[in-house]
Amino acid sequence: MQPNLPQGIKVLFISGFGPVVNRQQQSEHLYRDMFGLPLEHTEGYEGYWHTQAVEGVKHFALWPLDKAALSCFGTEQWPEEVPVPQAWLELDVEDIEAATQVLEQNGYNLLVRLKQEPWGQTVTRFLSPEGLLVAVAHTPFLRSGK
Repeated sequence: MQPNLPQGIKVLFISGFGPVVNRQQQSEHLYRDMFGLPLEHTEGYEGYWHTQAVEGVKHFALWPLDKAALSCFGTEQWPEEVPVPQAWLELDVEDIEAATQVLEQNGYNLLVRLKQEPWGQTVTRFLSPEGLLVAVAHTPFLRSGK
């Protein structure tokens, strides 16, 4: 049970997790061939292999660094002054706008604020103290009956 948090962020579920990859072939080999994860390729989104068919996680994906950069900065180059993330974590929250506001009020440097992704997800992204690319999100297609 989650404690009552005064800040107003209520996490509903982990909507996604995966490594941010910069050695594409080696990562595809490990996760798809060695681990046998049922990863599917997204046409037009080169290098993005994903699945929603692994028990215990809503969405797992190998997210190429250039695609993460495009989502966060609008360019395929990750800025040199920003630490390169090793993994990404998305937390679907009850109220994306309130969660974004709480993060801002607590001094987090938001890379993306309430961005509407082409696939219908709304995200606010930032780097965690550990260097993870973290998002609070609203992901309609992962919410059963919502």
